[in-house]
Amino acid sequence: MTQVSRAVLITGCSSGIGRATALRLAGSGWTVYASARKVDAIADLADAGCRLLSLDVTDEASMVAAVERVEREVGAIGVLVNNAGYSQSGAVESVPLEAVRRQFETNVFGLARLTQLALPKMRAQGWGKVVNLGSMGGRLTFPGGGWYHATKYALEALSDALRFEVAGFGVDVILVEPGLITTEFGAAASASLADAEPSPDDPYGHFNLTVGAVTTGAYEGPLRHFGGGPDRVAKAIEKAIDRRRAPTRVVVTPSARTTIPLRRLLPDRLWDAAMRQQFPTPR
Repeated sequence: MTQVSRAVLITGCSSGIGRATALRLAGSGWTVYASARKVDAIADLADAGCRLLSLDVTDEASMVAAVERVEREVGAIGVLVNNAGYSQSGAVESVPLEAVRRQFETNVFGLARLTQLALPKMRAQGWGKVVNLGSMGGRLTFPGGGWYHATKYALEALSDALRFEVAGFGVDVILVEPGLITTEFGAAASASLADAEPSPDDPYGHFNLTVGAVTTGAYEGPLRHFGGGPDRVAKAIEKAIDRRRAPTRVVVTPSARTTIPLRRLLPDRLWDAAMRQQFPTPR
């Protein structure tokens, strides 16, 4: 019988959830391939037992080379953790489509292509797990985050379809849906609105500035107590891939566990009214 590879490939390990997951799984005895666009940014993970990979999920050649190296060394990627991603904030009309395309390339298309590359050997060995880092933002939408939410809603659909399509080959698809996570993620989301001072005639200027302030407040203010550190997500990932019958969705942090059901219960107009308590209405 062919030896089944249980090696784990994780994207976006330079900080946050990716880094925490690499450290946790390596410490638990998994063979971990930690990746980032620049290997120098994750050099210290080698001391924790990780194997390091240069991997840019927006570059086809980079993805192909990374998958080929793992398969050459251990036969197959057993667990693929699609973690790389970021948030582009701003009113839908005001965000340049070039920035929107970059967002989708990282959060959706790169994830999808890397999964396509990893699946053949997973299927061949009859075992594998694809872990997609979604968000509670794939189940609800905050003003000023439309493009980011669109990528996470897309991930919900892709994960649901893929789960059915690969189950017969022994491959599980697990969608992780964190709420507020205290990483650099919130700062990056706010920074995407702070690059330029809005002009006086910008109809979304005040709105976009408020979105940035609310985002910063959510990650740094009292609401952070409803979130958690990246290791909370890493622990949930470890638990999910260890289970014989993998969960289809894993909701992480109190903010996600309370807000997702609330959004499901509230009619659209009531949700919009609640949002007006936090965000100014552009006009």
